[in-house]
Amino acid sequence: MSPPAQDPGRPPLSAVPDTGAAAPGADGASRADDAAELLQQVSRGDEKSFERLYDVYASRVFGLVKRVVRDPGQAEEVAQEVFLEIWRRASRFDRSKGSATSWIMTLTHARAVDRVRSAQAATDREIKVAHASTERDVDTVVEAVESNFERRAVQRCLSTLTELQRESITLAYFSGYTYREVAELLTAPLPTIKTRLRDGLIRLRDCLGVAS
Repeated sequence: MSPPAQDPGRPPLSAVPDTGAAAPGADGASRADDAAELLQQVSRGDEKSFERLYDVYASRVFGLVKRVVRDPGQAEEVAQEVFLEIWRRASRFDRSKGSATSWIMTLTHARAVDRVRSAQAATDREIKVAHASTERDVDTVVEAVESNFERRAVQRCLSTLTELQRESITLAYFSGYTYREVAELLTAPLPTIKTRLRDGLIRLRDCLGVAS
C-alpha cells in the first residue's frame, strides 16, 4: 500500500497551528472511538481518513518530536516519517490494548528517540575516526619536536601556520587543553578547531621534515 500523495496546499508540520483543540480521546469515549475508527479506515487505504488523522494530530506529533529532537528541521522530517509509518502500520493498532492517541504518540516518541540515537552514533563514529587519525599525526610530530629539533626550529615552523592553527596546536599539544576546551577558549566551533588542528599538524610535520 503506497502512502497518499502529499497535498501541495497543506502547510508543513512546523506551520500547523496548535489551536488547543483536543485530539480524539481527550473528551471521552466518543472521540476515542472516532480516532480508532479513523485508524481502521486508514488501514484499509482510505486517504480521506488519513488526511483527517493528519489534521487532528499534526501539531501534537510535531510538538513531541521537537521536544525530543530539539532541531526544528529534523523534527519536521521525523514527524513526516511518523505519519508515513502510521499509514503503513495502521492495521497493527489494537483498540483493546489502548487508545488511538496513545498508540500514535508512543510510535512518535519511539521514532524521535531513534533519530537522536542515530545522530549520536554517527557523531561518535566521526569523533572516533578523527581522534585516531589525529593521534597518529600528533605522536609523529611530538616525537620529532622532542627528539630531533630545537625550540627555534619549532617556533619557525609554527610561524608558518595560520593564527588559528598555531593557537589551536599550542593550546592542545603544548598546554594540554582538550579539543572542546580549545574551541571554547578560541570561541570557534569544535569541528572547525579539529579541522585546523589536522591541517596545522600536516603543515608542521612537513616543515619539520618528519616522514608521514
